[in-house]
Amino acid sequence: MTPRITLICHATTRALRSATFGGDEPLDEAGRARSQRLAGRLGAVDACWTSPALCARETAAALGLNATVDERLGDCDYGRWKGLKFQQVLLREPRKLVAWIRMPSTAPHGGESIPQVLQRVASWMTERGRDRGHTVAVTHSAVIRAAVVHVIQAELPSFWRIDILPLSQTELRTNGRRWVLRSIAPLSAAEPEAEGGEGTQ
Repeated sequence: MTPRITLICHATTRALRSATFGGDEPLDEAGRARSQRLAGRLGAVDACWTSPALCARETAAALGLNATVDERLGDCDYGRWKGLKFQQVLLREPRKLVAWIRMPSTAPHGGESIPQVLQRVASWMTERGRDRGHTVAVTHSAVIRAAVVHVIQAELPSFWRIDILPLSQTELRTNGRRWVLRSIAPLSAAEPEAEGGEGTQ
């Protein structure tokens, strides 16, 4: 069976709604309820992984998935900005925040640069490319954006131009030589896997 990956962005939390850097809280009531309603919608799952973050682990559990933690699926390390809201950082270090967005190869917050996130995500994907069947991973928008940039071989600034919503699913396929992006869409009822396609040629 051709390897394929479904990346699920974790459900909403209070930290996510308030644009907090790296906030790791439990799911909020709406996020938990929506995740539970979507349980069983992913079809057959051969392996499941999750970020170590509480919000990702709770999303996986609410979706009815038995997931294994992999540190490489963790959110970007935002250094001293972790736990701060975007507006707080904008007031405290406006130049560094703007510089980070304009030059994602840097890490003015003292944590990870975007290329470092891309590197660990690419490492995880290389391993999953040797697996057979359908792999599901519950993770963060930054990790999923990194995966998309890696797959389509986009320029680094494209990282900021990819919008990944809570409980969206990003579908990736590989033929053993290269990955392709199949789709990015809200998590919904599973559809039958079509034969062929660019990722299986």
